[in-house]
Amino acid sequence: MGVQMTISNRTTLDDLRRMQVRDIAALPGEQLALLQGEAAERLRAARTLADWLDGAIALKYAERAHEARRAEGKDTGTVRFRDGAVTIVADLPKRVDWDQDKLARIRDNIAAAGEDPSEFIDTTLRVSERKFAALPESWRKGFEPARILRTGKPKFRLSLDEEAR
Repeated sequence: MGVQMTISNRTTLDDLRRMQVRDIAALPGEQLALLQGEAAERLRAARTLADWLDGAIALKYAERAHEARRAEGKDTGTVRFRDGAVTIVADLPKRVDWDQDKLARIRDNIAAAGEDPSEFIDTTLRVSERKFAALPESWRKGFEPARILRTGKPKFRLSLDEEAR
């Protein structure tokens, strides 16, 4: 636990909003340390609250976002839908990983066939989604066992319609 200090006429974080940076810099070190600790605690509390709110929003809209993506024939990406006067933009990022052992075998097979594997496979043994999508269907089928699709954290952005403001 930190040491509690009592400073008379202590400057508060709310006071800082009305102060110039040079005036803040002129404060005693003890006050700056207390202010920094208080700011860090408020930031932590705000992040916790934002995470809590994001969780509630995800709980409220995740199923609708899933249904909207399904209706558009996609598993990931951005969809928009409405809830009254609110437009929800729901994004579920796509994260693709590649099985390194399987991809290494595919790379070796391409090289053994006299082709240059670097046209399709990055040196870190990843295949960009653009390159994967550009492969002929028969080649894509050979790559698919090494491709691992994950999703990122869903994100929801809510915006009130102009007439609702």
